[in-house]
Amino acid sequence: MFASFFSVALGGAIGASLRFGLGLAIIRAWGSGFPVAIITVNVIGSFLMGLFVVLSFQRGWEGLNLFVMTGILGGFTTFSAFSLEAYTLFEKGQAGAALAYVGLSVIGSILGLVAGVLLAREVFG
Repeated sequence: MFASFFSVALGGAIGASLRFGLGLAIIRAWGSGFPVAIITVNVIGSFLMGLFVVLSFQRGWEGLNLFVMTGILGGFTTFSAFSLEAYTLFEKGQAGAALAYVGLSVIGSILGLVAGVLLAREVFG
């Protein structure tokens, strides 16, 4: 049981660090007016989840699921931050931007996951 917690904790530290670094890079490139960094992280994370879930079960890598999916990708994606950003936009009177943000994040993340699954099945299938 301790090994499982350690695996998730280590993966989470890696994922959160990657999220932070990528977020900084995106904010420097795009600015911080619209939460592009969080959308990007959630879509990329969902895409990677789609890739990994297929590979995990096709290649017998289930032993890495806690480390990769719960740890790294759980630490990398940011739906708690997503919720805060949506609420903040709404609270600032930017209901249209909040709605666009929610729609783009949810649809983009689902499409990212589907793209990852399809790519993994095509390349590794």
